[in-house]
Amino acid sequence: MGKLRVGVVGAGHLGAFHAKMYSSLEKSSGMVFAGVCDKKKTRARDIANKYTTRFFHDYRKMVGEVDAVSIVVPTSLHYQVAKFFLESGVHVLIEKPITKTLEEADELIEIARKRDLVIQVGHIERFNSAVLAIEPYLDKPKFVECQRLGSIKKKGRIKDVGVVLDLMIHDIDIILSLIQSKVKYIEAFGQSTVSDHEDVANVRLTFQNNAIADITASRVTKEEVRKLRIFQEHSYILLDYMHHDAVLYKTTAFGLEKIKIRIRRRDALKVELKSFINCVKNGKKPIVSGVEGRQALKVALDILARIHGS
Repeated sequence: MGKLRVGVVGAGHLGAFHAKMYSSLEKSSGMVFAGVCDKKKTRARDIANKYTTRFFHDYRKMVGEVDAVSIVVPTSLHYQVAKFFLESGVHVLIEKPITKTLEEADELIEIARKRDLVIQVGHIERFNSAVLAIEPYLDKPKFVECQRLGSIKKKGRIKDVGVVLDLMIHDIDIILSLIQSKVKYIEAFGQSTVSDHEDVANVRLTFQNNAIADITASRVTKEEVRKLRIFQEHSYILLDYMHHDAVLYKTTAFGLEKIKIRIRRRDALKVELKSFINCVKNGKKPIVSGVEGRQALKVALDILARIHGS
């Protein structure tokens, strides 16, 4: 394979970061940033000019010009856009959540399987430096507590879904990767305050292996908090997503020992996109493939069903 041609569909706040990162990876990753697409012509042109690439106003015109794309459009459009590219033989990275429904996710996964294409889902916290650093210290978590608090006014915040599919789904994905057991029972509360969707939610997941996870997510909070606490039989891990910080508290014969976990700080988006490029070029399964994206979506939709009493 020659240089992989990668494009970005959607040049909004997050899409612009994808464009910037692909441009920076051209020399080191054996790929070329082949173009950016957005329905707003000036936006597409400005991003393209900034990173010396082509611009498109219709994503369908990108076929034949790209081998892989990042899809960074509103959630309601994920299925439509991803299906088009997969059916055109193009590998896709879809920003989370993978789709709005399980049926849509299943169809995309099946198309990719038949055509031997990569679907990667943009659960970026899997590539957070602190999350990667704690892996050697994980030992069958029994209780996990997550807090992800922020503001809906923050630039780039998703508006077409509620806090469960916008923010909480990150922690759902992380928890499923940590506990590796099926969810047995869900307790959930959600409240709409400033939008037509739930803006704050609190959830307890009970798993078949009896592990428990408590998750709180809010986008109506002035302070930003993104913390993960993992309780294991002989240890406790405190992780701060925002500050790329992690501490291990380990039970010893002399009491509780505090161990600062060494973290090699790296840009999570850069690591994520490099992983996507590597999977496409070498035919590897992504860390968060369509299957893992679907699993997180199913739990999120089950949570929403609980919140809305259906």
